[in-house]
Amino acid sequence: MGSVSAPSDLPRPPGAREPLLGAGGRLLGVDGARGLALLGMMATHVYPEAALDGGVTVSHAIFSGRSSALFAVLAGVGLALATGGAEPRRGEGLRAARRGVWARAAVITGVGLLLGLWPSGVAVILVNYGVLFVVGTAVLGLPARALLPLAVVWLVGSPAVSHLLRSAAPEPSLVVPSLRDLLAPVDLVLELVLTGYYPVLTWTGYLLLGLAVGRSRLRRPGTAAVMAVAGAGAAVGVWLVSGSLSERAVAAGAVPGAALSYYGTTPTGSWWWLVLRAPHSGTPFDLVHTAGCAVAVLGAALLLPRWRPAALASIPLVAVGGMTLTLYTAHVLVLPVMGLFLEPTASYVVQVLGVLTVATAWWYGAQRGVLGRRGPLEQVAAGASRAASRRRPASSGDAPPR
Repeated sequence: MGSVSAPSDLPRPPGAREPLLGAGGRLLGVDGARGLALLGMMATHVYPEAALDGGVTVSHAIFSGRSSALFAVLAGVGLALATGGAEPRRGEGLRAARRGVWARAAVITGVGLLLGLWPSGVAVILVNYGVLFVVGTAVLGLPARALLPLAVVWLVGSPAVSHLLRSAAPEPSLVVPSLRDLLAPVDLVLELVLTGYYPVLTWTGYLLLGLAVGRSRLRRPGTAAVMAVAGAGAAVGVWLVSGSLSERAVAAGAVPGAALSYYGTTPTGSWWWLVLRAPHSGTPFDLVHTAGCAVAVLGAALLLPRWRPAALASIPLVAVGGMTLTLYTAHVLVLPVMGLFLEPTASYVVQVLGVLTVATAWWYGAQRGVLGRRGPLEQVAAGASRAASRRRPASSGDAPPR
């Protein structure tokens, strides 16, 4: 969605002077991972969750929960890269960065509220995404060594806090946030933070992890390799532990047989619900598993462009990752229309080909100065961010300029 990355040119076409690996200071793997996340999320929107035999469809088995978590982790990575990378900004630079992020979050939230009015059938994530950006500004000045343990504690501990709070909260309405919901702000905040599809209380762990990753030395191959191995190890480990505990919980009658997926949270009738690993269940095992998958995918995506054939082949995916807000919005708008005429596989193929073609064409146009470096909605968000982050005039209490 609304990518936030270090200001730089996009990678240049084959034969250009600048290398494909990080032209202008940009990490191509981050855009590649973001593009993959968009295609995965599109698959979960197009294909049904349940197969004809009652099991889960292949698309949901692979992408459900993981794609949206990858987006959230990459939001944190983008925030970190845009605010100093491994060296967080300080002083006025940090304050200006925060103002810029707030403005970008306002644009993303506004787009999300408008999309919520469209009958797409999609649980639009943009409003929650914008709120996460605002939350992230509170810790923009922290280094990786502080962010990483905070992220781990949040991913593991916030589901218990959510469980306690939701036991006293109203039943979730599971509405897609829209402009209409501004008329009931208390209910809207409760859904966004605690009871909705992407509750910010628990999803902040993804953002913190992404910030910690973005504050690392991502250009070092060793860093990417550690991310790939550690992320995969964590994902597999918690998957196995959760599977064992879930079998015991079901056998004891504490919870019913596992559902295909949940809607952001689990019921609060028993603490045993927190051992599940089902997509969008918001349990510690779900959060750590999907976070581990996200880190592993990003680590692999950072390593692949070091092999030039892989870098060339990934150009379309990188181009998609550079304009995800625009493409996600287009996907939500066309999805119900295509569903009237095409079966899921045909609809998905047409949309993927369309997304790859538009993004790649825009990318080449940007390299030749015909089009802007960002997609249309990304340019709006970037413009708002630049305007808000400009240094404010010194007040009477400020030190005079030097």
